[in-house]
Amino acid sequence: MLAPELIERQEIDPALSDRKRSDLGEEFAKLHRQLQDTDKSMLVIVDGWESSGKGYLLKDLTRELDPKFYEVATFDQAQDHESCFPYLRRFFLRAPRRGQIVFFDRSFYYDLFHNLDWQGQELAHLIEDIAFVEQALHHDNTLVVKFFIDHTEAEMAKRIKELEKDPYRDVLLSDQDYDQLDNYQAYRQHFIDILNRTNYADTPWQVLHVTGKKDQSRLALQICIDRLAEWLDTDLSRSPQFDFNQAVTGDLPLDQVDLTAHIDKVDYDEIKDQLQKEAGDLLYQAYRQGKGVILAYEGHDAAGKGGNIKRLTRLMDPRGYDVATTAAPNQEEADHHYLWRFYRDFPSHGRMTIFDRTWYGRVLVERVEGFTPDYRVQEAYSEINQMEHNLVHQGYLVLKYLILIDKDEQYDRFKDREENPDKQYKITDEDWRNREKFAAYQGAMNDMVRYTSSPEAPWTLVPGNNKRYARIFVLKDFIKRMQAFLATD
Repeated sequence: MLAPELIERQEIDPALSDRKRSDLGEEFAKLHRQLQDTDKSMLVIVDGWESSGKGYLLKDLTRELDPKFYEVATFDQAQDHESCFPYLRRFFLRAPRRGQIVFFDRSFYYDLFHNLDWQGQELAHLIEDIAFVEQALHHDNTLVVKFFIDHTEAEMAKRIKELEKDPYRDVLLSDQDYDQLDNYQAYRQHFIDILNRTNYADTPWQVLHVTGKKDQSRLALQICIDRLAEWLDTDLSRSPQFDFNQAVTGDLPLDQVDLTAHIDKVDYDEIKDQLQKEAGDLLYQAYRQGKGVILAYEGHDAAGKGGNIKRLTRLMDPRGYDVATTAAPNQEEADHHYLWRFYRDFPSHGRMTIFDRTWYGRVLVERVEGFTPDYRVQEAYSEINQMEHNLVHQGYLVLKYLILIDKDEQYDRFKDREENPDKQYKITDEDWRNREKFAAYQGAMNDMVRYTSSPEAPWTLVPGNNKRYARIFVLKDFIKRMQAFLATD
């Protein structure tokens, strides 16, 4: 934990002060080249007081690096179009890919640092969001280095006077600079509080308060060199938290589903159209109220997810929703955190996105097929829970439908697809191979429901042996949940 007295002027080693910044930059660049050949990455956050020299520091940190393998992302207050999406989206989308360094000029800390009035639950939620992002990236082999540039009130006043003479002062100075100077002590105490509360063991703050911007750069470069060298030499694999093969006691979620549930065609045809109309009207209401909706579909192969989505959306205005079909990640997607591509597809407020398979692939197919180490699969449960919590807190309705069928029904549907020319595109050799692991997928689904069915984003288990029943079941649940969601402020 950072004590107030630690945020004071630092004396750097004379040997470091004598080094050329270009030499330190070259040393950093050498490590950067090594990073490019690994599945690791690095995120450097540069934050601090206004007028403290963030731009100067960023220039020195990046000057010797190969620009093809680093990026600088600048963040301040969200623009109008960015405010329409989940808060964390713009940060997640700029996170580094494997082998890359990304520098954040400010970051998700901008709003946190610059709003003195935030307190209580509002402040706690934002800190919770930040902790989630940093921990998720850290777990995904990303080294997170956070710099906070500190200076005294006198130093800030002097710096502002210098910038007022700069021909680009309209770019370099803003009302925020003067507000921080006028309320220096209030901001200082606020910064210390935030630094203390976000000084996590895996992603600690590096406070820079050094006389002279050149020595400040030297210190920051040396920290980056030391941290990256250690990161490159570290085996980041971890032991699983528990054994997936260990027997689970108690009732299993999937065993509680009555797969014999049925509705005949006459009753189905009688109620389907009215339910579809109600669902379509509710999507209009969500648009008018500016509320976002996220639907997640998972289930066995051939469970009927596509047909279910088609019936749910049949009378909806197609301009109000998107369907995101999740397949195996391409190279760009695989080079980022597994949640990256889903943040890319999350809807703006007032729209709905339906995911045909989802981020839960990490704890289903990736677990069963052994694509991901068990320790990363197990860490995904808490990461997903926190992501969904963030989405709900940002005003989204998150609906999760798990459509279930038994093994005999799956076999019948596979055979029907093989024998029907119009359905043969739906069946592959991989589907038959996956069928041999039906029991393993059952176990993974049970764990998924047990570990990720939260009060704010619960799983709805849908009996799917009878397709008509499953479609009506989801339509009714969607209408009920949407009505309750739209009735809240």
